[in-house]
Amino acid sequence: MLDAEPAETLLEVNNIEVIYNHVILVLKGVSLSVQKGGITALLGGNGAGKTTTLKAISNLLHSERGEVTKGSVSYQGKSVAKLDPSALVKRGVVQVMEGRHCFEHLTIEENLLTGAYTRRDGAAAISADLELVYGYFPRLKERRKSQAGYTSGGEQQMCALGRALMARPKMILLDEPSMGLAPQLVEEIFGIVKALNEGEGVTFLLAEQNTNVALRFAHYGYILEGGRVVMDGPAEALRENPDVKEFYLGVGEEGRKSYRDVRSYRRRKRWLS
Repeated sequence: MLDAEPAETLLEVNNIEVIYNHVILVLKGVSLSVQKGGITALLGGNGAGKTTTLKAISNLLHSERGEVTKGSVSYQGKSVAKLDPSALVKRGVVQVMEGRHCFEHLTIEENLLTGAYTRRDGAAAISADLELVYGYFPRLKERRKSQAGYTSGGEQQMCALGRALMARPKMILLDEPSMGLAPQLVEEIFGIVKALNEGEGVTFLLAEQNTNVALRFAHYGYILEGGRVVMDGPAEALRENPDVKEFYLGVGEEGRKSYRDVRSYRRRKRWLS
């Protein structure tokens, strides 16, 4: 029996540091890789550096007076340091921003069509992809003539993801897809991510605070704390790791009842030493 071929590395982030306003060090030597055709989760609490990592990849830092001061980011084996965000979109990397950034005054369908602004393959191809998006997001088809600003949070998140899909991406950087959504909608959004990954071959790097949900859908995960990667591994292994269970999944060990025990356990948290 032949061994399976190793997965192709689509994105490589190597030891990057990010500084804001020339003084605030946010990322401290972050390294990660994303395999083609997979779902990779970037996990951690608020302020851990997840969003900054995504913006360092998509070159959106300069609008916030941030810059990568050390390290490198390469996509398909080539550095992206000198590319502007629109050039990255043309190469197949699209970011879905945190907070469901839709054009509120436009309809859902008009929002979706803005995702195709970099394409030059004609109206017929764009129309076909619009129907593809509606196939994955039937609720958007029902609301396609509605002004986006008057739709629900879940519908706006679907719209933002569908708009990214209209760019025909090879890779989507998805920032906090569960934020502000009810648990049922979170499951629905992640189910669609999985369907797009399996059905369309779209690679995902998603930043998410909801570790429990993310590790159920992802193939591989990285945990950030204080701007550093403190642990990584296959999603299944991270789900079973006792430290991850304790501090990210809310599953405690049996027999620990006192605060002193909790403090002792926290000292065992290897990455904080």
